[in-house]
Amino acid sequence: MKYLKISFALVLCILVAASVEAKGKVRVVAHRGYWKTEGSAQNSIRSLELANQIKVYGSEFDVHLTADDIPVIHHDQKIKDVDIQTTPYAQLKDMTLDNGESLPTLEQYLDKFKQLKVKLICELKPHATPERNRKAAQIVIAMINAKKLQKRTDYITFNMDAGKELICLSPKTPVYYLNGDVAPKELKELGYAGLDYHFKAMQKHPEWFKEAKDLKMKVNVWTVDDEKLMEEMIEDGADFITTNEPLTALKVCAAE
Repeated sequence: MKYLKISFALVLCILVAASVEAKGKVRVVAHRGYWKTEGSAQNSIRSLELANQIKVYGSEFDVHLTADDIPVIHHDQKIKDVDIQTTPYAQLKDMTLDNGESLPTLEQYLDKFKQLKVKLICELKPHATPERNRKAAQIVIAMINAKKLQKRTDYITFNMDAGKELICLSPKTPVYYLNGDVAPKELKELGYAGLDYHFKAMQKHPEWFKEAKDLKMKVNVWTVDDEKLMEEMIEDGADFITTNEPLTALKVCAAE
């Protein structure tokens, strides 16, 4: 009887551990950092710090090359009607984000990141030509590798030229494709670690969840801000939820 009690207790512990693991399986990525709060702004260094504070899995951010090849962090290609990709950094460096921070460079962003624990989800934005897309990938990887942060970074991109270059130059680092128009099998053949698609693309192709899982690929879904939609994507098999509402997503993922 004593042996049976011990065995039952052991099984119970295993079941509890499995339940905890299942609940923690879906991970939350803060879209452009945690910016929907006082003192923050999209793609600001403060948004990165706050994403770390709320303990999400990752903080997503966007990288453009300036005309003189300085990688800077901003979502839109223009800041205050100035085109980042065709403007030298000297003309951009004093421009400010909505919270008053100066437009951050990738180097400044990475230096802050080294002090934190959150994962970096680095989106390389499309550039004007295949050559510029490849060069942007080369510069970003060189800087992240020089700071020894490659194991703490995932790459995402809409551009296939950039994606192939990222995979070629950093084959051990996960690279995800964003455009929503390529099936998992083809992405696997190209060397991608997974797909990072808008929720409408995944609703159109729900079979891609299983196909990706069968191929041992990961699925990230963006930008999922509605609680019911979060539950739907998790139920369908998402591994990651990218959202502008990370606190809500953390609550939903914990309840699953």
